[in-house]
Amino acid sequence: MPVSRRSLLAAASAGVALSETARLTNASAQALEETAIDQTVADLLERSAEANSALMRGEITKYYEVIPHTGDFLLMSPFGGKPTRASELTAERIDAMGRFFKNGTFEHELLQAYGSADMVVLAIIERPHVEVGGLPAQDWPLRVTLVYRREEAEWRLVHRHADPLVKGVSLEQAAALARGEAA
Repeated sequence: MPVSRRSLLAAASAGVALSETARLTNASAQALEETAIDQTVADLLERSAEANSALMRGEITKYYEVIPHTGDFLLMSPFGGKPTRASELTAERIDAMGRFFKNGTFEHELLQAYGSADMVVLAIIERPHVEVGGLPAQDWPLRVTLVYRREEAEWRLVHRHADPLVKGVSLEQAAALARGEAA
């Protein structure tokens, strides 16, 4: 039996309605996902501030409780040098890190955040005022990139890169640093 024009139009209309419903459903799902990512970014930003505030007071145990690290964590310290891997962070080294910072306060400013279901990147300016390595307390502004990865239901820090170049340096100073010379 031939298909009538009316049944073709009815089928087409139903198909358009279904595709519109699917589009709206996809848009709703995307909006929910974006809201969840925004909330995750806000939570990780707050946890980062809480953990780093503890670190600036020398509370290394609390730092690690608030921000667990991945087994393949990589630290690029603001003091430069060879990056530090999770396997190099022995209990002794972690204890020494806790003693390195004293009597500090901490603030930060979010510059940009990138997020997906399993990874979040925060580009921030940290503004601690702290005693570091026995030096008198001073401001230590840092440009920082934090990368978090979800492992099962928990967000863990996989990478931290920090540098003290918030105020900038001249080309000559950068060249001296690149050569390993004192600026």
